[in-house]
Amino acid sequence: MGFLDTLPVTIMQWVRSALSPYLPVWGSELVVALAKVVLALVVGIMPVIVFTWMERKVLARGQDRFGPNVAGPFGLIVAFADAIKILTKEDVIPAAADKPAFRLAPALILIPALLVIAVIPFGRGAIAADLNVGVLYVIAMGSMTALAVLTASWSSGNKYSLVSAFRAVAQLVSYEVPMAFALLAVVLVSGSLSTVRIVEAQAVPFALTMPIAAAVYFLCALAEANRSPFDLLEGESELVAGFNLEYSGMKFAMVYIGEYLHIFLIGALTTTLFLGGYRGPILPGWFWFFAKSLFVVFVVLWIRTTWPRFRIDQMLDFAWKFLVPLAMANLVVVAVAYKITSDVYMGAGLSLLANLLLLTATVVLLVAWARRSKSRRVRALILGEV
Repeated sequence: MGFLDTLPVTIMQWVRSALSPYLPVWGSELVVALAKVVLALVVGIMPVIVFTWMERKVLARGQDRFGPNVAGPFGLIVAFADAIKILTKEDVIPAAADKPAFRLAPALILIPALLVIAVIPFGRGAIAADLNVGVLYVIAMGSMTALAVLTASWSSGNKYSLVSAFRAVAQLVSYEVPMAFALLAVVLVSGSLSTVRIVEAQAVPFALTMPIAAAVYFLCALAEANRSPFDLLEGESELVAGFNLEYSGMKFAMVYIGEYLHIFLIGALTTTLFLGGYRGPILPGWFWFFAKSLFVVFVVLWIRTTWPRFRIDQMLDFAWKFLVPLAMANLVVVAVAYKITSDVYMGAGLSLLANLLLLTATVVLLVAWARRSKSRRVRALILGEV
């Protein structure tokens, strides 16, 4: 399996050696760089094809339906049917829209998501750019999505979209903070901002040694990607289609691709940062990476099937009053646990113990607070009272 594990690196080296008699060194490197860009685009488009079908099938199973079953065997080519439908629609720009910003917003949604792929290690050596500030780069690109949603909403000249813009700003500010604290714990333990070094530092996956950080990051990633139960930017019950209400044709297709690409990025980044990335026994690293990522994606779709949407006040309260204090406390206990010993496995064990103690203390405090609360909703949520 060693050959398969290093297959991406072997292929790139073979391309360089094949081109070296005909091109200078910079020419060979340019061809390899262009090949990486093409592969990144393929990886960016494939989730739309796969997850369009996968999401509808998972939702159908959860709701006792068949799901897609007409377009091709088992409905497998439903994504191509969607593409034909979307691309044949008229591309309309509202008269009241800010036209330059309106045209720019879909690209601002899609391009940063594609750029994040550059720092994700899909296997040993299978990374487009191993930046020494990879985590910081991911956070920066993730922040661009909310800016794009704000641009799309404001430029549409639509009041429903404008309310969605206000929600976008609140959601960005609220969930970037606990996500940053969760990622700080990862950087603290691994000693690097490089995604490759973070993977290599996971002799024990960080999801096992820092389950609180993993859970906080996953929930914040759902909010940043506008996925259930945090999909308030396009709440059908009050905002119709929300920020993308006025978009159609190719512009809507770019927003659509960006949404499904974000689902893949949740799986890929959770795998890289907390599930050991491409590390795994026997089978090639790229197999383990995609297997773990697909599992996380399934959890994302599963949550949409089973969990109702939050209200906007509940979403903000959950971020500021629960996730932020929990993520800060987790950062402190993880730092203390790894400071006590220099042994990797001993530090992992102490970190897990500290996380369990913190989780127990959190549950005790929540139960005590709920028992004193006069709110029936709080008592029903935490104590299970009817």
